[in-house]
Amino acid sequence: MERVLGDGGHFLPAADPAALTAWYRDRLGLDADDDGLWRQETGPTVFAAFGSGTDHFGSRSQDTLLGFRVRDLDAVPDQLRAEGADVARETQDMAGVGRFGRVTDPEGNRVELWQPA
Repeated sequence: MERVLGDGGHFLPAADPAALTAWYRDRLGLDADDDGLWRQETGPTVFAAFGSGTDHFGSRSQDTLLGFRVRDLDAVPDQLRAEGADVARETQDMAGVGRFGRVTDPEGNRVELWQPA
C-alpha cells in the first residue's frame, strides 16, 4: 500500500491573504517562499481527531487547528504578546508529549504552539 510521506500543507481562507501570510512570517517566523513552500525542521508531527463538539479549536465554527512546534514555549508567547498578538495565558502539560500554548491569528483562527517533551 502506498502511504503519505508527511504533512503536505496548511491552507486557510483569509479576507486579506497577503496580510495573514505576513503575520505568520513576521510573528512566528514561518518563512515560506513566494509560492508558499516552507522547508521546516525535521521533527514529530501530531495527527489527531477530536469529537465534533470540542471547544479545543477555540470556537465551534473553526473546524481545523494549526499546530506548530516551538523550541521554547515560554519565549514564543512572550514574543507574540510584545507584538500585540492575542495569546492565551494558560499552557497545558501532557506527560510524555510536551507543553502546549495557544495564540489567535488576525483572522480569528486559534493556533496551537507545541514544545515536544
